[in-house]
Amino acid sequence: MKKVLVLEDESSIRSFVVINLKRSGYEPIEAETGEQAFEQLKKHPDIKVALLDVMLPDIDGFEVCRRIRASNSKIGIIMLTAKSQEMDKVTGLMTGADDYVTKPFSPAELTARIDALYRRAGGDELGNGELVHGPFRLNTRNRTLEKNGVRIKLTQIEYSIMKLFMENPGKALSREDIRNTVWGRDYFGELKIVDVNIRRLRLKIEDDPTMPAYITTVWGYGYKWGF
Repeated sequence: MKKVLVLEDESSIRSFVVINLKRSGYEPIEAETGEQAFEQLKKHPDIKVALLDVMLPDIDGFEVCRRIRASNSKIGIIMLTAKSQEMDKVTGLMTGADDYVTKPFSPAELTARIDALYRRAGGDELGNGELVHGPFRLNTRNRTLEKNGVRIKLTQIEYSIMKLFMENPGKALSREDIRNTVWGRDYFGELKIVDVNIRRLRLKIEDDPTMPAYITTVWGYGYKWGF
C-alpha cells in the first residue's frame, strides 16, 4: 500500500481525507499534532507523501515542514490551509512544501495532487545517465545534484525543475511550460508555484541569489538556464 501521512487536527476533515484516500488505493497514516506526525514518520519510513495542516494545536504546519525537510528531501509535502492569503502559500513553499491546497477542496483535486507527487517521490522516473553543465552534475539515476563536487539537497520538485533546465540549456521556458512539465498537465494551480520554487532553487544553487547567473528571468515570459 502507498502510505500518505495525514496531519490534521480537525477530526471531521481528517476523516473526510482518510476515507477518500482509502478509496483511491492509499494507506493513510493519521496524526493530530506535529509531534504525532514525527512519531508516525519514524514508525513508517516508507511514507512518500505528507499532507500537513497549517493550523495545529502545538507547532504549526510550517515548522513541521521545515523539520521534515531538514532530514528528508525526497518526501512530497502538500500544505493544507483554510487561509487564502498569498503570504501563507509563499511561506509554505519557501519552507520546503511542494504544493498547497486551500480548504475547502474536492477529493478529486486532492487525490490528483497526491498522485502526481507520489509518482515523483516514488522515483518512477527512469534515468541512467548524467547531465553536466558548468559546475553542475545532475545524476538522473539516483536523482542527485552536485555543484563543484558538493552535493546539493533537492526536493523532488526542485530536481524535476533542474532536470528540465539542464535538458534545455539556453532555451527560454515559459512558466506554463515549467508548470505543465514538472507538476503535470492536469495540475491547475497558480503559476506562482513556479516562481516560488525557482526562488527556493536559486537560494540553493546560485553564488548570489540576488543576482542569479544560472537561472535567469525572461521578463514577461518565464526562465532560462544558461551562463
